Amino acid sequence: MGRLVAHLHAFKPIAVVTHDAVGQLTGHPDRVRTHQVTLLAVEAAGHACLYPKVGPPWRVSDLYAATHSRSGVGLLGPLMERVGKSVLAVEDAYVTVRVDVTPWAAAKRKAVSAHRGEVARERPLPGILARLPEADRHRTICFEQFTRIGFGAAPATMDRLTA
Repeated sequence: MGRLVAHLHAFKPIAVVTHDAVGQLTGHPDRVRTHQVTLLAVEAAGHACLYPKVGPPWRVSDLYAATHSRSGVGLLGPLMERVGKSVLAVEDAYVTVRVDVTPWAAAKRKAVSAHRGEVARERPLPGILARLPEADRHRTICFEQFTRIGFGAAPATMDRLTA
């Protein structure tokens, strides 16, 4: 984790994006662990007493978790269930940002297709996406959803934890 904290100190990002706590739709354990380590590193980067050898503390203003809402799963939900996969989507209210990534759809499609071993198989998500008709695939990959995890300063008027 010290190396990730060192990168945060060196690059001084304003915002960091990671996977969500459920493993982003498929529950992949690597995505769950990436979420956990990123949260810990972002927190550690802001404290001078943690990893002091990697430089002065740096506080990230915004931390976002890439996620999928129940309504945002769209065509993927039934297709994943058909091949015996669970669909791990969050409640719609959990999504705080929805981004139209249509201008980057071709690059995103190319990146997914680069997972040749997964594209060739039926169950992995890249394989499911590859078998969708072009119009459906395009509609499926053109929006990204995120949840803001509050790492910025608390509002000045905040004087209690609950409303």
